[in-house]
Amino acid sequence: MRHGKKFNHLGRKASHRKAMLSNMAASLILHKRISTTLAKAKELRKYVEPLVTRAKEDTTHNRRIAFSYLQDKEAIKALFGEVIEKVANRPGGYTRIIKTGFRLGDNAEMCIIELVDFNELMLKEAKPEKKKTRRSRRGSGKSAESTETTTESKSEGADEATAEVKEEKAPKTKKKAAEPKAKAEDKPADDKAADGDTDSDKEAKSE
Repeated sequence: MRHGKKFNHLGRKASHRKAMLSNMAASLILHKRISTTLAKAKELRKYVEPLVTRAKEDTTHNRRIAFSYLQDKEAIKALFGEVIEKVANRPGGYTRIIKTGFRLGDNAEMCIIELVDFNELMLKEAKPEKKKTRRSRRGSGKSAESTETTTESKSEGADEATAEVKEEKAPKTKKKAAEPKAKAEDKPADDKAADGDTDSDKEAKSE
């Protein structure tokens, strides 16, 4: 009975299944992308991703365990070399499955399984994530700076407005200051006229 055995046997004996997944994992590591059926790709993902995680720590023990699964020296070199250099900062999810339709003949669902960090087209299309911002009732530093700048601009605008008002008022004061001078100039003329009258009176009297 197979109670509780939920993995996909892929229609093969255990030894055949193990050899097939080993060969597929080595091919995926060497070529970075292979085409296969969707069922095999899902099983291969569960087979190869733990090996990539283990390869992040390069020790003799981990190399021997990886070799027991892959049985390929070139695949081990690639796994502990170029693959880990690109995958080092990724916490998991090293592979991607892309469905490609159905196979002619048996109509099996086909797909491409690839290593995520080696697909340059998708890496270019990926946009940088926006930083998450939290809203709070307290003003943040940026808001405080913005309020300071706004208050400074307002104060500058107010200063400019007061300066313009003063300039407008200044000519009026000048006019007012000019009027007393004119009156002062008129007074001496009147005084001179009065002096002229007195002189004429004196001359008449002398005659």
